[in-house]
Amino acid sequence: MNQSILLKKYDTSDFAAYYEMVSQYAVMQYITERALSEAEARQKFESMLEVNAGHEHLGYFKVCDQDGTFVGDCKLEPYPQDTRCLEVGYILKEAFWGKGFATKLCAQMLALADELAPDRDIIGIIDPANAASKRILQKFGFESYFVGVEDDLPTEKLRLQKAKI
Repeated sequence: MNQSILLKKYDTSDFAAYYEMVSQYAVMQYITERALSEAEARQKFESMLEVNAGHEHLGYFKVCDQDGTFVGDCKLEPYPQDTRCLEVGYILKEAFWGKGFATKLCAQMLALADELAPDRDIIGIIDPANAASKRILQKFGFESYFVGVEDDLPTEKLRLQKAKI
């Protein structure tokens, strides 16, 4: 894929695009196992804006292609269960699956992590059934360290170990 992607932190004007994406079952099947209602999406979006307000360079980013078309989103934020680590994540609208966007997003988030916190491990959390996301993370050197149920959802956690032991 030779398309460039543009990342910009979400702001309040981006809710409609975010909701249109997360209200689709296909997009959310490996995240929440169901589409989000508008109220759920609004609550999640507000929490994303809070993360963005608390960090100058980390947070949740809307992703657009070179034409300005909303493609999805990605995040790089402190991992809530261990703030010595960062968490990477991404969601794409179904029309953009299988076109290299997720790999490109992961690479950009890892480059940002290297720039901001080169010694911090990075965590990726996926549904164990999401083979495509697992392949992408493994391509960048992530290794699985947990498979089970967390928050009532099937969960696999992968770590890119960067910290010196």
